[in-house]
Amino acid sequence: MEFLEFLPPQMREPVLFAIPFFLLLLAIEWTAARKLEHAVEGGADEDGTPAAGAYHTRDSWASLSMGLVSTVTMSVWKFFALLGYAAIYAYLAPWQLSPTQWYTWVIAIVGVDLLFYVYHRTAHRVRLVWATHQAHHSSRYFNFATALRQKWNNSGEILMWIPLPLLGVPPWMVFVAFSISLIYQFWIHTEHIGKLWRPFEFVFNTPSHHRVHHGMDQLYLDKNYGGILIIWDRLFGTFQPEVFRPHYGLTKPVDTFNIWKLQTHEYAAIWRDARAARGVRAKLGYIFGPPGWQPAQVQTPAPVAP
Repeated sequence: MEFLEFLPPQMREPVLFAIPFFLLLLAIEWTAARKLEHAVEGGADEDGTPAAGAYHTRDSWASLSMGLVSTVTMSVWKFFALLGYAAIYAYLAPWQLSPTQWYTWVIAIVGVDLLFYVYHRTAHRVRLVWATHQAHHSSRYFNFATALRQKWNNSGEILMWIPLPLLGVPPWMVFVAFSISLIYQFWIHTEHIGKLWRPFEFVFNTPSHHRVHHGMDQLYLDKNYGGILIIWDRLFGTFQPEVFRPHYGLTKPVDTFNIWKLQTHEYAAIWRDARAARGVRAKLGYIFGPPGWQPAQVQTPAPVAP
């Protein structure tokens, strides 16, 4: 292909293989987002909490709009990732796995899922990464529209997938595996499905598990990071079963439907906190510490009684 002549010969075949899948998955993601254009206005409970399964038109439009923009930004990130993965696959991988072998697909899908867990957990524990991810948690509603409320900065996930082409997984398979993960995670954003068959609940992420993840209740904070499989949370101590209906959203709500503010407000807050902090350690703490991090307060000793 003439348009790939700028690439070294070793990279051209991986890129060429990936482009059809890249375009197909992009079209599928875009079409899926457009299907949710018609939202149904929902009610609220007596305390103002949105009713189970409710939709709010402006909230849903904000989610849809963020999803559509995310499709575009993700395509840009994926393009640069494709070139990088192809170079890693062609020059650094000690072997190149065959896409015709079943175990290559197992490595790709399970590998993407494990790396998603690592990234997702990092996103909740490192404020700079949380600034990107928090937009997905900003809705007080939990429905299929919420699934589309995606971030615009995908750099963290792109970096997290690097071990897969390094292990010889073809770059196009990395993208397919992650798209499978995204498609799976769409259906778990609902309150209309209760708990499922116990063996399924034990292994896989389900609506019940993911409702917990979106809850801002103290019991539910920073739990259930899994994408397709919930076993990572069970193995690494971050699993929490659903014991009551969660309250959804951020612990510090952002009362706006402006999608730019929803995406960027935490970056602005980090800038303000870091600029006002005294000392390098405090500045770094506000950037790389967990959300809500505060420097240790110097305690004044109590006066000694005469």
